Amino acid sequence: MNQRQWRRLSRLSAHFLDTVQGLTVLQLFNASRREAEVVARFSEEYRMSTMAVLRVAFLSSLALEFLATVSIAMVAVFIGFRLLWGELGFQSGFLILLLAPEFYLPLRTLGTHYHARMDAIGAAERMVELLETPPPRRPDGPAAPSLEGGIHLQAVDLRFAYEAGRPALDGVSFELRPGERVALVGPSGAGKSTVVNLLLGFVQPAAGAILINGRALAELDPAQWLRHVAWVPQSPRLFHGTVRGNIALGRTAIDDEAVRRAAQLALADEFIDALPQGYDTVVGEAGHGLSGGQLQRLALARAFYKDAALVLLDEPGASLDLESERKLTAAVERLAAGRSLVTIAHRLDTVRQADRILVLDGGRLVEAGRHDELVAHDGLYRRLVHAYGGMA
Repeated sequence: MNQRQWRRLSRLSAHFLDTVQGLTVLQLFNASRREAEVVARFSEEYRMSTMAVLRVAFLSSLALEFLATVSIAMVAVFIGFRLLWGELGFQSGFLILLLAPEFYLPLRTLGTHYHARMDAIGAAERMVELLETPPPRRPDGPAAPSLEGGIHLQAVDLRFAYEAGRPALDGVSFELRPGERVALVGPSGAGKSTVVNLLLGFVQPAAGAILINGRALAELDPAQWLRHVAWVPQSPRLFHGTVRGNIALGRTAIDDEAVRRAAQLALADEFIDALPQGYDTVVGEAGHGLSGGQLQRLALARAFYKDAALVLLDEPGASLDLESERKLTAAVERLAAGRSLVTIAHRLDTVRQADRILVLDGGRLVEAGRHDELVAHDGLYRRLVHAYGGMA
């Protein structure tokens, strides 16, 4: 019952967290009251199940308490008769009577400890499952290919599906040369994010391969490979800690000078210096207290600090105001210098400077080329350009 109860609590907590995080969307669609009723119903169900568990816990504790009390009473009766018959001295009988409650104390507390143990087992059930999951096997051989001349990436006939019958990628092939900028465009569900997940090694292709300087990505140690990759998502995650620690994320030894230089390159130093404790200011989880543009510039500062050869960018300026987007675009231009860059483009006016634009549709690569070349042809890219405002 405790284990089922903890599972219910986990589902309720996750649902409540999703509701709070999506409160703005619920308000926009006038669905907040309906969602409040759902949370109230779940809470009532949890209350009823909690009372059922407590009822069993109280009954079992009552039974143990009753047995301990009856046992102490039996000891007292036995001592009384022995005293009456003259078979036991008063001092000995009195001492045994004083010690009897302590003797039965473990029995009385057994219920408390048992239920505490069951609570812990119920709470740790999911953690134990994760801890017992074997880590992926690290491939044998060299940890990473040589990157002296930069990263030369080749995607060969990539195929991947999140569920059977619905391919996310269907035979996608492309090339990324050292220092080249490639933009991924296409309608929603075209497979852009799947390509990035494959490059990060989060998922493995069902068929095909990704070659890094001639060597298959599947043969590389994931930790070693990710040291050469910087990932700037559209919604970056900050963690509870200082601004300095969030910029140098994952590094035990922090170079303060490098952190400041990274912040300057990302145009984040101007607002960091204005914070109460500057780089030592503690920010909450998810960056509470910072604007969207500030979060994005901190994410770019991470990429500058990491100084990776390959940068994967999920167009961070897609939801920002014009001023924040202008600053962010300037920072991205500096970040791209001398690095291989793959950008997921949501607004097509940001891909004009790309060396190559890859147009995906339904998991297939339907077009590839520069902006001017693709606009000159009557294809999907040209239709997307006109649909997004007619930039030519």
